[in-house]
This record gives sequence, structure tokens and C-alpha cells, in this order.
Amino acid sequence: NRSPESSMFHLLVVFGLACAVFAHERVHLEPGQRLHDLESEWKLIRRARDDESIVVTLAVKSANAASLEQLFWAVSTPGNPLYRKHATLEEIGAIVSPEWSRLDEIENWLGFDAKHCIYTTNRDFLRCQLSCGAAERLFDAELHHFMHPRLNETVIRSKKLYSVPSNIASSLDFIGGLLRFPPVQSKSNPISRPTSTQVTASHLRTMYNVSSAVGSNGKNKQAVAQFLKQFFHQTDLKEFFVLFGSSFAHKNQVDKIVGPDTGFAGTEASLDVQYIMSLGANISTWFWSTAGLHENQEPFLEWIMTVGNTSDVPFVFSVSYGDDEASLDLAYMNRINQEFMKQGARGISILFASGDSGVGCKGNTFSPSFPASSPYVTTVGGTEMADIVLGHEVANIISGGGFSSVFAQPDYQKSAVATFLSEATHLPKSSYYNRSGRAYPDVAALSNGFTIVFNLIPMPEIGRA
Repeated sequence: NRSPESSMFHLLVVFGLACAVFAHERVHLEPGQRLHDLESEWKLIRRARDDESIVVTLAVKSANAASLEQLFWAVSTPGNPLYRKHATLEEIGAIVSPEWSRLDEIENWLGFDAKHCIYTTNRDFLRCQLSCGAAERLFDAELHHFMHPRLNETVIRSKKLYSVPSNIASSLDFIGGLLRFPPVQSKSNPISRPTSTQVTASHLRTMYNVSSAVGSNGKNKQAVAQFLKQFFHQTDLKEFFVLFGSSFAHKNQVDKIVGPDTGFAGTEASLDVQYIMSLGANISTWFWSTAGLHENQEPFLEWIMTVGNTSDVPFVFSVSYGDDEASLDLAYMNRINQEFMKQGARGISILFASGDSGVGCKGNTFSPSFPASSPYVTTVGGTEMADIVLGHEVANIISGGGFSSVFAQPDYQKSAVATFLSEATHLPKSSYYNRSGRAYPDVAALSNGFTIVFNLIPMPEIGRA
């Protein structure tokens, strides 16, 4: 028989060993994230050195996520007493800012490396510049340089899933900058039906009955978000309106550029800017560029994080960006949805292109696109001309659309979707898609046959949905 003293000592040893084991237990934050594979266009170049630098973004769990969603639907739903009574950035921060105890625990875990980290305004993101050696130690990552054939610089990403201690995992949604690769401009525009009709700004305004309506409230602002290292030239914009803007009042230049705009003009960026300023005429327009690979950031995450922590931003964003829903971890998508809710609760509308891969056929299933499949944004599909008569539109054969595999169908579209499913003919097999998922797109508009001005020359451009 043990003495009371020896029994107590034995218990302390066992307890200490249990604590040590628990302290070293690690959890994968994004187990569903698709990793780099041999089919990827990104090619592994070499292992990152310990003394090289990487920037990562820790998405700290928001407080009161349920209250945020309740507010989002309240201010967005006609008939609700709070409809259009939008919150300020500070009011959103009061709802979602994480508890200080979470932040203290994260900082204690980071230790010495915490001095290289900066919180966003709402303290819901922590951006850290770390050595690759420190990042591998903290996140159990395996960092390598990767290069894309259409880029002249590398990015650093982990070849395997990362993990964090279990006590830290309960305070984080994900860590950006370790797994997802930046978007890259495709080699060419996707195939679409040829069109003999070249559309100009005045054509679109007539088609959609905009008539002579232009912006008149000086507080209105709209923006194009760009992630593909594409830029536009103010001289092209001015020439565009000289040629095609005589029938309506308009502005001749973008009022504010956020981020870089120092490279060559791109046709897609030129198209976006010239036509948002044609339909949203005489409204202050921003070009929000998060296009570089500076510090290996994730451009889309960098954009939504910055918008969510900036008080003076446009009320409308037009965004052409997407990824396969199946390639992303659900925790990541849920957190991005929270960011959309924050903006919606402030009265900021975000319009996403539905994509240009149709339903995204992947074997015997369809692969929806995110953020197009998010219930918290407006998703825009593409049409094209059925004939040479302007206004006779049919669905563009490449326009993205379908049903989310993970997000439930929101109440605002259930009736319309039920009618579609009951009346539509020649539907695909029900096993190919999730009939109860969020359906998209919400609206559609003409998506090809546009005339733009590029390097001061009028030319046709196939737009994307």
C-alpha cells in the first residue's frame, strides 16, 4: 500500500503527464482545404529557408456571430422594423470584436513572435510577419516556394495541412497565407457564342431602361475590386466616354484608386471600369486593387479584411472572383460569409460574378463556385444576344449557376426556386446537385459583345458573367 504522500506524488506525476500530452495535442483548422497536387499549374520550386519571411493572417473567432447574422437579415428584409437602418463600423465592432481573453491566449502562444503582429480595427484579424522557421514551428507547416507559369515570382505555401494547439484552435477560424494560392489570369477568355453585335454604353442603357437616369447624390460611391494584377488607364476611360458617352451625363475619371495601379492596362479591368461607370453613370467610382503577390498575401482575403475594417468605403462593390466550393474548407467559407454579413449590415452591397464554367461538371456531380454560392451576396449571371436585335437575350452557355452543396437555401428565394424546379424541363439528374442548397445566380445581364477602349483603340471584348 502506498503512503498518502506517495499516492499524492503519483497523482501529480500522472496529472502532469496528462497536461503535457494535452498541451501538445494539435488540431487542423482547415482539414477540408484542397492541397497543392501534381495537376496544379503551381509548380513546387524549392523548400523555403528558415530566415525567409512570410505574412500570415489569423482569423480570430468573432464574438456574437448569431447576433451579427440576425442584424444582417433585419436591415436587409423589407417590412422588418430595422430595414435599411444600417450599422456603423464601430457598432459592428461592438458586436463582433473577440473577447480579450482569446487575444491574450493567442499572444501568449505566439510569444516573442507576437511583436511582429498587428490587429485590424475590430481585432478580428491578426496579421503577422514571421520567419518561415517560426511559421513552421508554430503551425507545423512545411513551407515551399511555388511558381505559376504565367507569373514571374514565387509564393510561399505549405505543402501539407497546418495545425495549431487545441486550446488555440478554439479561438481561430483559419490562418490565411498558408494554403490557398492567389488567383491567376487564365490563358484566354472562355469559349462563348460569337456575336455580330457590338454593344456600347448607350446600347446597355437602352436595353435595361436606364434612360437618362444618372447619379445625383454626392455621397454615392461604387467600386470595382480587382485581384488579377490587371489595371486600367484613365486615358482609355476618357477616350471611351468621348466615343460612347455623349448621350448621358457621366464622370470622366475614377475618383480613387486603392492599392497598386502601375502596370499595363488589362482588357478585363478596362471593361469593368468603363461599364460600371456607364450604367452607374455620374457616380463616384473607386478602383480597389489587391492584385500583387506582395508578401505572399491572399489578395481576396486581404480585400475583404480591409473593407471590413475601413469606415469610408463605397456602398457597392462589383467583384469577379471565385473558386470551387469543394476545394475550400467549410470553416473558411463560413468566416468569409461572416465578413459579407458585416458589410451587408453596414449597407454595403457586394455583387459577385457567377463564374464562367457553367455548372462546373466534375464527373457525376456539379461543382458550385464560392463566393457565388454564398447566401449573403448578390450573384450575377451572364446572358448573350439571341440574335442581332438588341434586347433578345438568352443564357450565356458558359455562365455559372447551380446550387450550393453546403449552404442552405435562404428563405428569400425558396418560392422562386420551388417554381423553377417544378416547371423547368430537361433538368439534370437530381443526384448531380443539391436541390435544397442556395441557388444562384440571383440576377443576370448581358455578358459578352462589349466594345471597350484599350490603349486608346476601340475593340471588342468578351465579358465574363
